Amino acid sequence: MSDGTGSVNPNLRVKCAESRVGRENQRYNPETSARIVAGCICMNDTKDKVIMILSTSHKNRWVFPKGGVELDEGDDFVVSAVRETWEEAGCEGKILNKLPVALDSRGKKAPVLEKGKDFDPKGVIPKSEFHFYEMVVDQLSSKWPELDKRQRRWCTYSEAKHELLKAKRPELVEALDSSCVIKDAEGIAGVDEY
Repeated sequence: MSDGTGSVNPNLRVKCAESRVGRENQRYNPETSARIVAGCICMNDTKDKVIMILSTSHKNRWVFPKGGVELDEGDDFVVSAVRETWEEAGCEGKILNKLPVALDSRGKKAPVLEKGKDFDPKGVIPKSEFHFYEMVVDQLSSKWPELDKRQRRWCTYSEAKHELLKAKRPELVEALDSSCVIKDAEGIAGVDEY
């Protein structure tokens, strides 16, 4: 929900002190049963670096801030993207653009839910569809809900792509490639950490 200028609606900037958890209230695509996930590709103002966060479920894997869209967050997934970005990375900023939907690439490892059948969200993680937004960071908080669980760092395009490929997340590489981050041709050295 932007105000037409690309700025995030101030009502979206409600900073929660704790992250939402659980999959009971998350949204699923009614046609494909895919879990709907939203997040941000957070760039610096020169658009030559992106924020990456350390995964909590896979040690030493760097990803983008993202998470499940909640049923109470409406039909504009930017609300969830902004919330997840704040909770996981402590980033706030200006939303520039919605990126094309990236689909889960885990193949047969991720189950497809059957329409009309109940499932246990604690026991099954279905395929996901990823709704990413480009964000130019204007505030990087020193305290955020998942500070004790995650590290964050700035990465160039090539550093981010390297980390995502190492983490076996081609759908996140797809989102990165569709963003306007400057595609550098340098190696993976020189990461600034926070």
